[in-house]
Amino acid sequence: MAKSWNYDRASDHIEKKLNDVENVTIVEYRRDMSLEGIPANKAYRVDGVHLYADILNLDDMLHVTDEEGVTCHRRTLRFLNLHQRAVHRVLSRCDARRVDFHNQRLHAVVANPYNSEDGAEAKRICRAVAIAQLIIDVLQETDDADEHIPNAKIRVGIDSGVALGVNNGRRGGREPLFLGDPANRAAKLSSGGTKSGIYLTNNARNAVGLAVVDVPSDSALTPAEIQDCQDKAALGVSKDTIVKEWREDLEKNPIGSFGFSRHTPPLRSLDITTLTPANTRRQEAVSVYADIDGFTAYVARHIEDSAEDVVRVFHVIRAELDRVLTCDFDGRRIRFIGDCLHGLLCEGTAQITDEPETVSTATLCAGALRSSFELSLDKLEEEAIDVAGLGLAIGLELGPMTVTRLGMQGDRIRCSVSRGVLTSEAEQARCTGDETAIGRIAYDAATQAVRDLFGTGRKVKGLDYNEAVEALSQKGDETARATKRAAFELAAPAIAAASDRTVRPFAENK
Repeated sequence: MAKSWNYDRASDHIEKKLNDVENVTIVEYRRDMSLEGIPANKAYRVDGVHLYADILNLDDMLHVTDEEGVTCHRRTLRFLNLHQRAVHRVLSRCDARRVDFHNQRLHAVVANPYNSEDGAEAKRICRAVAIAQLIIDVLQETDDADEHIPNAKIRVGIDSGVALGVNNGRRGGREPLFLGDPANRAAKLSSGGTKSGIYLTNNARNAVGLAVVDVPSDSALTPAEIQDCQDKAALGVSKDTIVKEWREDLEKNPIGSFGFSRHTPPLRSLDITTLTPANTRRQEAVSVYADIDGFTAYVARHIEDSAEDVVRVFHVIRAELDRVLTCDFDGRRIRFIGDCLHGLLCEGTAQITDEPETVSTATLCAGALRSSFELSLDKLEEEAIDVAGLGLAIGLELGPMTVTRLGMQGDRIRCSVSRGVLTSEAEQARCTGDETAIGRIAYDAATQAVRDLFGTGRKVKGLDYNEAVEALSQKGDETARATKRAAFELAAPAIAAASDRTVRPFAENK
């Protein structure tokens, strides 16, 4: 059955979401407030320290074999699982909140001390530095020689300030999410280089009395600076204690082997909440990254004077992007990563993926995402909500994809990691807010119509749904032609009825 985007369907959904966030409440975050299950029309203003930790050698794990087969996926997933279980223990013992663990990237927040009195911010930053060093030290002990799993190489970025805490996700994947500069700046520091260590923004450095530097991403904290933070934080737990508890837990609750099987398309019907390491999905599919470009700057401009509009824009756009991927194109949302949607699409059977059709469907879906995004902006503007400076950057790549849940039993985190996932994120990152890019493997597997559309640079500007359908169908892409035929057949009765109503009075007058 052809997948398609429809203006009226999108319009109705966007208007419903606008109604859901018509009245938004912003409250100051306090110690006794839960960050779980925040309603869509509510946000917490949180003064805290944001810590991002990137595992630098994840890509090495994915390339441990020349071919991206089950061996490299099994080792990579075990590598991540071991480390997530160790980090879980660090955060639990140190009063830090895990916001997200997206494949190789951890986001945590330190809100204690829960006030803005003199010295509170410096205490939080010192605590975050001490936690970061504890994570680095613990992950130096979590290798597994028998399974060819190395220690993780960690790079940490830290910043401090006010952000908006909102709900991230839908049923089965609800987690807190923070909107604002401190989370974004910390993320950029953690991903801004290839050297391990702990990196602070100048804002955070100034708060703890350290000299500002010209390039924070090149200026890791020295051992003496880290030790000073550790002394002030006094976490009360050692690396040896965490590692001992981690090993004891592995003995009692072993990870077990990773078992791979396919999910019969469409991926929309995949219930991620039932997945475990032994029940992991693995098949060829397209990974889609759709990022709201300019959103961090947008939040910075509005967080003080119109934070309610930030929440409205965020929820309306994100809900509509999710609907397009899931409902219109039968894809599977893996997760929201801040203001970015990550999902998978697959066409084929229980035994095999139809790669050209999958890439064509993903291209149409990318066009639909942009059409819904632009329609969302139009409707937000009709409500007198400023949306200036926002765009949508989309990246696609084809390859063997994994879907599972990792971590502690009872607190497992959804995970989809592969070379294609990392590449689709990189493709999205090379786009501006009106561009869509496709990875080399997807480009090579695509129909000639898709390759012509993206060109040799594998990137196209302003690709919306109508343009995608017309451009592909005119060049003979069967997926686009089937979509166009289905749309015509659906509209034909209404067109005929309208034509009949128009002609009949004229005939009677004759």
